[in-house]
Amino acid sequence: MRNGYTGLWTLLAISFITIVAVSAFDSINVMGFELKTSGIISRITEPYHGSGCQDESVAVADSMVADTEKISFPVPVDTASQRILLIGDSMLEGLSPRLAAYAKQNGHELYTVIWYSSTSQIWGECDTLSTFIRKFRPTYIMVSLGANELFVRDIERKRDRHVKSILEQIGEIPYLWIGPPNWKEDTGINRLVEKNVAKGAFFLSDGMHFDRARDGAHPTRSSAAEWLDSIARWMPDNCNHPIRLLRPDNGVTSRAKRIIVLQPKK
Repeated sequence: MRNGYTGLWTLLAISFITIVAVSAFDSINVMGFELKTSGIISRITEPYHGSGCQDESVAVADSMVADTEKISFPVPVDTASQRILLIGDSMLEGLSPRLAAYAKQNGHELYTVIWYSSTSQIWGECDTLSTFIRKFRPTYIMVSLGANELFVRDIERKRDRHVKSILEQIGEIPYLWIGPPNWKEDTGINRLVEKNVAKGAFFLSDGMHFDRARDGAHPTRSSAAEWLDSIARWMPDNCNHPIRLLRPDNGVTSRAKRIIVLQPKK
């Protein structure tokens, strides 16, 4: 009796294995019932492309995410100490001291490169940014450009490749582009930059109130400090790679670890 059951179970097992094996390759019909392919073979043999799921902190670390629309905001703040490279035009005269105070408060290092009268074209036509990236090895880059390009005609056609060149030099380093502090309506520089940068990597300064210096363009030192404070407040909920920027304690002042000044290009 036991041998009889053994033979029966063996027969059933062989039948089951045969059906599963065949269905792995193609659909089959058994007694009028269609068994669709399991697809196991295609899943085993197809190239591996990853699960498509990443730990959120890993996704944040990669500032060059192919599709930034998939980033879920707010992004967790990167609490590591940063080596910040701040580059741009004369607006850095007001931004750099306040950012230096933030750096001191939060354990960062700040390197500032001020290129007077510079534009996206000037930075985009040369490898100056790449040179300073190699020199200072920043883990985070802040760009403040556009104030000298507010009124360039047909700017989106003329400067698009230069903005792209700047971003190509930045590469995979996390960055934030700070838009110019408009004193009049621009011809498209803000729109151009925002179109090119990753989502959450552009701070629109246009529309903010600024107390101006005598030239009517540059924010006063105190107004520039408030400008930086606004950026720090905006960052945790809106930036694609927010870093730790706790407001400096009262009285905390500092200077960048290095300040490089470049004269206007002739």
